[in-house]
Amino acid sequence: MTMLHRTVMSIALVLFASPLQAQLPSGSRETVDPALFQNLEYRMIGPSRGGRVTTVTGIAEQPSVFFMGSTGGGVWKTTDYGNSWENVSDGYFSTGSMGAIQIADSNPDVIYAGTGSDGIRSNVITGRGVYKSIDGAESWQFIGLREAGQIGAIEVHPTNPDLVYVAAMGHAFGPNPERGVYRSSDGGATWENILFVSDTTGAVDLEFKPGNPSVIYAAMYRGERKPWTIISGSHEGGIFKSTDGGDNWTKLSAGLPQGLVGKIDLAVSPDAPERVYALVEAPDAEEGLYRSDDAGATWRLMSQHDGLMDRPFYFTNVTADPNDADVLYVGAVGWFKSTDGGATFERRGTPHSDNHDLWINPNDSNLFIQANDGGVNVTRNGGETWSTQFNQPTAELYQVAVDNRFPYWVYAGQQDNSTIGVPSLPPTSSPPSVPMANWIEIGGCETGPAVPKLDDWKIVYANCKGRFGRYSHETGQEKQYWVGGQYMYGHNPADLIYRFQRVSPIEISPHDAGVVYHASQFLHMTRNGGETWETISPDLTANRSEYQVISGAPITRDVTGEEFFSTIYAVEVSPLVEGMIWVGANDGPVHVTRDGGQTWTDVTPEDLPPNARIQNVEPSPHDPAEAYIAAYRYLLDDWRPYIYRTTDYGESWTLLTTGDNGIPADFPTRVVREDPNREGLLYAGTEFGMFISFDEGEHWQSFKQNMPTTPITDIEVHKGDLVLSTMGRSFWIMDNLSTLHQLDREVAAAPAHLFEPADAYRMRYRGSDGENGNPEYPDVGARIDYHFANAPAGEVRLEILTRSGEVIREYSSASNDDLETTAGTHSFVWDLSYPGPWSADERRRGRGGPLAVPGQYQVRMSAGDWTATRDFRVLVDPRVAADGVTQADLEAQLALNLQIRDAISDARQAAARIDAAQEAGNEFDRLADLERQLITLSTGSYQQPMLLDQIGYLQGLTTGADQRPGDDAYTRYAQLRAELDSFLAELDEVLQ
Repeated sequence: MTMLHRTVMSIALVLFASPLQAQLPSGSRETVDPALFQNLEYRMIGPSRGGRVTTVTGIAEQPSVFFMGSTGGGVWKTTDYGNSWENVSDGYFSTGSMGAIQIADSNPDVIYAGTGSDGIRSNVITGRGVYKSIDGAESWQFIGLREAGQIGAIEVHPTNPDLVYVAAMGHAFGPNPERGVYRSSDGGATWENILFVSDTTGAVDLEFKPGNPSVIYAAMYRGERKPWTIISGSHEGGIFKSTDGGDNWTKLSAGLPQGLVGKIDLAVSPDAPERVYALVEAPDAEEGLYRSDDAGATWRLMSQHDGLMDRPFYFTNVTADPNDADVLYVGAVGWFKSTDGGATFERRGTPHSDNHDLWINPNDSNLFIQANDGGVNVTRNGGETWSTQFNQPTAELYQVAVDNRFPYWVYAGQQDNSTIGVPSLPPTSSPPSVPMANWIEIGGCETGPAVPKLDDWKIVYANCKGRFGRYSHETGQEKQYWVGGQYMYGHNPADLIYRFQRVSPIEISPHDAGVVYHASQFLHMTRNGGETWETISPDLTANRSEYQVISGAPITRDVTGEEFFSTIYAVEVSPLVEGMIWVGANDGPVHVTRDGGQTWTDVTPEDLPPNARIQNVEPSPHDPAEAYIAAYRYLLDDWRPYIYRTTDYGESWTLLTTGDNGIPADFPTRVVREDPNREGLLYAGTEFGMFISFDEGEHWQSFKQNMPTTPITDIEVHKGDLVLSTMGRSFWIMDNLSTLHQLDREVAAAPAHLFEPADAYRMRYRGSDGENGNPEYPDVGARIDYHFANAPAGEVRLEILTRSGEVIREYSSASNDDLETTAGTHSFVWDLSYPGPWSADERRRGRGGPLAVPGQYQVRMSAGDWTATRDFRVLVDPRVAADGVTQADLEAQLALNLQIRDAISDARQAAARIDAAQEAGNEFDRLADLERQLITLSTGSYQQPMLLDQIGYLQGLTTGADQRPGDDAYTRYAQLRAELDSFLAELDEVLQ
């Protein structure tokens, strides 16, 4: 590559204004102008399998319209009974966690959405206030209560859409005063707290008395989560009632539990306005479904049916039929229906277990939407059949791993479902008939991780709540090799031999693919796929005895491993030094060994507060002494971000997230990665989106781009791509980071710049736009990035050249809308094709040409007197090469395809000459005979294809796959070329 090809040549100052003011930082306070990478976008690759949804609603008079609020994916709307879903909150909400959606009966364009799910399991995402739409969810505005935490319910006055009530549980992880029942009489402009119990007990549900909205029932509840336990219940909780619109409240007692009371859900029906149902968590003898038939004055325990109160902190949901007060539904792990007012229940089926919410259309009791851990489903026949959950890309994913095949696949544990594998690109040229066909389940279970073997992707090591397995793609079986062989559910962690967290790390050595690490409070190693394990560390956690307790207090025991504190949560092997292993625990400590586990050093940052979860460790791919950690303490109600860097093997650390250097002070940090291709280029995933640093974390800036607001749980930089997992919006990929790798002060200061393109693979598949939950796949081609400080005054040209300098494609801004010329960085994709055949239709002219062969190419761009040239390669699809197709085969195919293309052009131009002659009045028999030889008759079925179509069929025969054309293709081409040449000679004679 010559210097000419790498350097921007002469620049006409008349074309461009002054250079960018912002430059790449070098010990300064500057950050990079986002215009330099504005062209970079993420794409969602699935899965389309839905994730947990905790709130749903609909519009009575618009029976096909429903809304759902997912736990990490925001608000979605369907207008076709759930056949398709569209996100309506992206770009407006500051969190993806939803707790309640309520539509004003008097004006369905007015919608209130409260953030923060009330199902506060370990991966719960915080709420950040209330939003309002006045145009049917076309747009939203924030209307306050930012610190209200998890919002359990919203009620809107039936005739006054500006009178709204909110049930605020408060912070999920600690005391705060902004909890209780709030009221606004001006549509959310101002709020007043009208029912406050304490800074630990908030409101979880609200109901109006049907027909009299001045009567309000409120459920007050203490729900709080710690890393080591879940607190559900207090003596302060219970059911409160107001008869004056919330000005005054009375705690109801007659017939209700009087001591400890946990989570409560309320239900009323217009069919019996005096009746109130309450599902109440309480000590065993008092727990169950209660009913009042006198507007709450007295209550009786109706049912303690097995299953109604499974995991109350997570479920506790009851809904009464608006047209028949004797019919009610209870959602828990199972889904239950009563037709006798709660006296008896029968279990009914839903598409997914773990059921959270239900909305029944008041005009049709057979039409409702139901929410569970797999998404939402709509029924029009009372639950006999349901709409699909496979059109909702709201998966909650704990981590990301990639394999070594082409195209690579992406793996994780999907909460509430299974481990999962998703392709980064279509695995074949034939798209699946349904979105779910592009993902597979792979060993383990919902917690993950699932980590493919580095040298054999057909083997995947997977975790299921601390249980290690080895999955084989070939057999579809998973061999189980649990460390210690002990099942962890139900145990006090203090009594366990090995404390495996529900999400336990698996790490494969980059130096020896046969070495696999797995972690409890100890680091374990296997060299034979798990058949035998060796413990290579002492307890590397803080292991404070006060945290080794049975989870679930003060009422309901809940021990699933989510709250096992003092376990290793992150394991990473240095990619540069064999035997150097970094580990981080979920209760704070960081350790490193440099001798394969023989000795360990505690290198925990001195200023990191205690009990931080070390979510990930990142050994630098550039310097063995350098490493990064990302930690968080929001599970302790500390919302500060914690990213540290060491340059001396952990002897000292520098905090890279000060709260004023780019990542906000209340954005907890989940993951940090360093780009392997550019030292000091860092990517950080936070609870509320992506950030980037070009100077080793000294400064950060938003890298959200088109990414929705959702927690970024993990990051991998793989083959020049940025691969992300999210807690509520599935997997995302940013393709081709080469632009970021090339950014420097010279680029930032230049009036114009052409980036060196990344190599492009010659592939055959159709790109897709990601509509209706489908994965988004980019168009095949070479991406060409370029930057203008200001828009050029004249035409911009882009040319593709062979290595020898032959121009094979030309594009101009004057005729191609895809060649953008505004200020900023843009991308243009060459589809790897030569120009296609001539067409009388200018819009189709040049389309559908044959593919370029693998090899070296150039791109040349010019605007006025400025020009720049860059080299890049087109690479063969490795699968094609593995199938025995050679470079010579593809060159032979191209040569024949170009000849066929030219034949089609000649034939089409001949047809145009005939049309022109006929339009000029030259109608005679010989010309008409020639037209019939060339053009297939358009009337009737199965007409004999004539010469032009015959050549087109040959084009289809020789361009559909990467191959050397068969002998018959050459023979047929010779026949058709001879026939065409004879035809053209006769046409010339006729038109002389």
